[in-house]
Amino acid sequence: MKSATVKEIKTELNECSHQDLIELCLRLSRFKKENKELLTYLLFESGNEDQYIENVKNEVDEQFTIINITSYYFIKKSVRKILRTIKKYIRYSKNKETEIELLLYFCKKLKDFEPSITSNSVLMNIHNREIASIKKKITLLHEDLQYDYKLELQNLYF
Repeated sequence: MKSATVKEIKTELNECSHQDLIELCLRLSRFKKENKELLTYLLFESGNEDQYIENVKNEVDEQFTIINITSYYFIKKSVRKILRTIKKYIRYSKNKETEIELLLYFCKKLKDFEPSITSNSVLMNIHNREIASIKKKITLLHEDLQYDYKLELQNLYF
């Protein structure tokens, strides 16, 4: 089955009644966990972005505490999983400040992680790649915010 384009879907949704839209959203939320998470964000958390950032940071903290530190192999797998989760939450928000805040927090947690990531090139590459990504994203913000985030970014270098 071929998927419809976004324009076709938009025009079809404009023709639906209010009750039909509710039923479509509920049906959509049954199929994939990400759809349900996105609807949860849009309905309950998009109004308070600061609380959303705090919730994501708490989840990241939990994930960092359960990392198996017996070998760097397990650490790398867990760090990649945490980063995937953060990027998923960033996609929900579409807010540049939220994106930078969460990535800065991830890099800070990674830098402070024990055992140190400096002895593992893959983990250092993940850290450096995210810092480079943050630098690019900071340039898109207002000058005052750029200054604040650049100060935070300076603390993340080894």
